[in-house]
Amino acid sequence: MDERQIDAYLHRIDAARPERVDGAALRELHVRHLRAVPFENLSIHLGEPISLDEDALYDKIVTRRRGGFCYELNGLFAALLTGLGFPVTLLAASVHGRDGLGPPFDHLALRVEADGPWLADVGFGRHSHYPLSLDFPGDQADPDGVFRLVPAAFGDTDVLRDGRGEYRLEARPRDLADFAPTCWWQQTSPDSHFTRSLVCSRLTDTGRVTLSGDTLIHTTGDDRVERVLSGGEVLDTYTREFGFALDRVPTVAAPVG
Repeated sequence: MDERQIDAYLHRIDAARPERVDGAALRELHVRHLRAVPFENLSIHLGEPISLDEDALYDKIVTRRRGGFCYELNGLFAALLTGLGFPVTLLAASVHGRDGLGPPFDHLALRVEADGPWLADVGFGRHSHYPLSLDFPGDQADPDGVFRLVPAAFGDTDVLRDGRGEYRLEARPRDLADFAPTCWWQQTSPDSHFTRSLVCSRLTDTGRVTLSGDTLIHTTGDDRVERVLSGGEVLDTYTREFGFALDRVPTVAAPVG
């Protein structure tokens, strides 16, 4: 990522170029990213192929002001952090679900060195607002819950929020290309929850705004307000709440292959 692209990316998330490579700068970039760039799976239902090529990710997230899911969001955030001088390692994770742990490479998260090792994750939907310390054994309070990182088998780490497992993080460094097969599975398999639902969600100054199908959800603390939108309101909502324009309303499509 060149200097022009870095500046445009920082403008996209309304962040100044950090003066130092430290934990405070990482925290600021992390929360601003969550507030500006939505977690969304709309490409799957708009017939847009998802590429993990850095130029394609940059075009989608920065130029077209869209969002994405973990491989896209954390993949490009890693490139930004690297361009700013942060040492970054890509890590694979298996997500905790009703039936236990999901498959390997189910999730992509980042290890970032900045006054110590941090878990940075701008691609999990609702998660911590700020990076989590990877070498602190106790509870870590965050606006979205109390997090704890617990050692698991084979050197892995369980990431817990309010006592419940979010995902199991590997320690082995990965390349973005390692996630391509699972990224393809997530966007094509009928067993992937991404092919069965529509979601677009981002952090706000007071809570979270989510468009789930045609249902608009605003959450502030424990308060949750839902409203079903008419067809004409959906496109306006993507523009007003998430900052991008679509030429048609996405609908859940039958997965291919």
